[in-house]
Amino acid sequence: MNPYSVFGRAQAPACLFVVALLSPAGWGAPAGNAPAPAQVLAGMERVADWQLAHPSAHPATDWTQGAGDAGVMALAGISGDPRYRDAMLAMGRANHWCPGPRLFHADDHCIGQTYAELYLLYRDPAMIAPLRQKFDTVLADPSQEVDLDVVGRYDKAQKNWAWCDALFMAPPAWMRLYAATGDERYLNFAVKNWWRTADYLYDGREHLFFRDSSYFSKREANGAKVFWSRGNGWVMAGLVRLLQYLPANHPSRPRFEAIFRDMAGAVLACQQQDGLWRSSMLDPKSYPLRETSGSGFFTYALAWGVNQRLLDRAEFEPAVLNAWPALAACVDPAGRLSHVQPIGADPKKFSEDSTEVYGVGAFLLAGSEVYRMAVFKDRAPRAIEVTNPAAFHREDETVELDAAGIPSGCPATDRLAVMDGESSRIVDSQACSPDGRGAPDKLLFQASFAPGETRTFHLVDAGALAARPQPIVKTFVRQIAERSNDIAWESDRIAHRMYQLQLIQDEGTVSSGIDVWCKRTRGLVVNTFYRVGDYHNDHGLGLDDYHVSRSRGCGGLGIWDGNRLYVSSNYRSARIITTGPLRSEFELTYDAWDAGGRRVSEVKRIRIDAGSNMSRVESLFTAGGAGPLRVGAGIALRPGDGPVVRNQADGWMTYWQPADRDRGNIGCAVILPDGGIEGFASESATLAKLTPKQLTTPDSEGLPSVDNLLAIARAEPGRPFVEWIGAGWSKSGDFPDANSWEAYVRRFNERLHEPLRVAWDNP
Repeated sequence: MNPYSVFGRAQAPACLFVVALLSPAGWGAPAGNAPAPAQVLAGMERVADWQLAHPSAHPATDWTQGAGDAGVMALAGISGDPRYRDAMLAMGRANHWCPGPRLFHADDHCIGQTYAELYLLYRDPAMIAPLRQKFDTVLADPSQEVDLDVVGRYDKAQKNWAWCDALFMAPPAWMRLYAATGDERYLNFAVKNWWRTADYLYDGREHLFFRDSSYFSKREANGAKVFWSRGNGWVMAGLVRLLQYLPANHPSRPRFEAIFRDMAGAVLACQQQDGLWRSSMLDPKSYPLRETSGSGFFTYALAWGVNQRLLDRAEFEPAVLNAWPALAACVDPAGRLSHVQPIGADPKKFSEDSTEVYGVGAFLLAGSEVYRMAVFKDRAPRAIEVTNPAAFHREDETVELDAAGIPSGCPATDRLAVMDGESSRIVDSQACSPDGRGAPDKLLFQASFAPGETRTFHLVDAGALAARPQPIVKTFVRQIAERSNDIAWESDRIAHRMYQLQLIQDEGTVSSGIDVWCKRTRGLVVNTFYRVGDYHNDHGLGLDDYHVSRSRGCGGLGIWDGNRLYVSSNYRSARIITTGPLRSEFELTYDAWDAGGRRVSEVKRIRIDAGSNMSRVESLFTAGGAGPLRVGAGIALRPGDGPVVRNQADGWMTYWQPADRDRGNIGCAVILPDGGIEGFASESATLAKLTPKQLTTPDSEGLPSVDNLLAIARAEPGRPFVEWIGAGWSKSGDFPDANSWEAYVRRFNERLHEPLRVAWDNP
């Protein structure tokens, strides 16, 4: 398949587990019986594969495509095959991450749901930049149309969410952009305008939505009001997709959940004996054809409600288990979904073999929640509740579970998978051991949280899953045997390296400072940089433009006697404890050195987590003589006026290095989380004396280091001394200036002092 011919699309515009595929009868399961997870997943994959191979002719950013993409993203969250996620990445790149062209029209916001979901996985700012620009434009100059009445003014009314389908198209995109950015303006806009539409189109007696105002007075052949199945399916599925990202503690959530339950009751009453719904909710006899798009959305919403415990399982689960095989029966052996009512067609008369990309999206969304229902039926999970106690948004925070705290009866740590509480998505996780040798005793995963929010996650026996999605690897560490045994480590944000004794023999470089490698990609660069070799020039991924030499670099340590810093030589040996996808950790051992009359040696353990510019560094010192050591944690300073911020009370310092030619600024930081900074010092005694020419003429790594800014603290031999070190780059897109870097470090320190809280839910 052409890499740009992705789900529902022709050529791009200018702007592991393998599950056997079964016949429909094999994966649908009899009505009333819960299907096996593998059966559900196999059916979903076959339908998606057919659609991938038969692109829709609709425009690339059309609402039809956006609905289809939503389904593929749901499949990508549970499938062991990365091609579904890759197809969505290819789609976004082909579209240049642009939403539809119309500024206010909800249909042209729909595709933004997938852009934002991909951003939440990869955190690449390019994925949401055009969407954010569009939504910011709407916020800055909202539609001046105040009337939702479409009669005689349809084009004007479309500048508002004046038709019920819009509640699937736009609000979930706005909510996902809120989740991606923490900017509450997007949340507030979505909530305010959702209720504006609902208050206008919702019939509180029937608990259903009119399509738009032109239907208020229309009646069916049996005298009932006209409520379309797919229109109400759009609303219910849109409600699910809004609630997935609406903070659990948001004041409007009870009202949303109430209308969801009321609609669910009305929808349940309209289900037909064959398990599906007809195009008309209240006059199904006049519309005898099976219809899978509205039915798919209803199945998705009802299954989600049961899985969330919002709907009574005994009452609603049978409806889901009747609907799913009925939907499956509308799929031919090749994977083509039929009985999808076309756009604008007479709902009473359409070809039974008709298909549409949005119908496939509804089918895949339904399958994702039926899959979760099947997993939970097979082996009951254990739920954990994770709370953000802070009054600020947290992005991709690591949740760390100790094996000792996991309730008895759960599988071993390395057999656990983590399922998102609001969807069926399997969250990337990592099992690791404390020393890299024994059985894993920690389980790590990451999540984002609104201020004060509590989120639920399910720990699932991986054996209950039909597949385990391939994680996105965001951290890495390796000892570079081909280059003097450097140790290099990175997250998706920043990279570092340190030098082994072999480098002294090979190049004469003596340094225990910490080097910085700048990145402009969320991908991993260490292996590429070493393979290419020319990493002092930026070829699109970033570069090494940081001068370590004999300085402390970005956070290197030494022993301080009040006037001089005594530092070790290069490290002797390295041991990798764990590497990726979410955390990489390693240990370095240093030979003893003279520290002003005391012999000191060090074992240093360093770790970095995905999404972080900061590395945790734990040093264990052994020292001759009695009493504590005074440690200097340093940042190298370059010539020029680079802003320095010292915060002794909170235990951190930052430096914004002056720009080197056209290579941007580098920010460095040191945090001592346990406080106890005695003061700050400036130290240059260990640095080579430089000539005026050296101070003004940059080499391949810019201007040299001329001083060390030190944070002075006490360390007890035999007890861990912990610091956090980190760096950022003005050309990464994350830190445009010194203030943004300082704000990041300040907030990171606040996160350290207000850790997430984990509690086990009662089974």
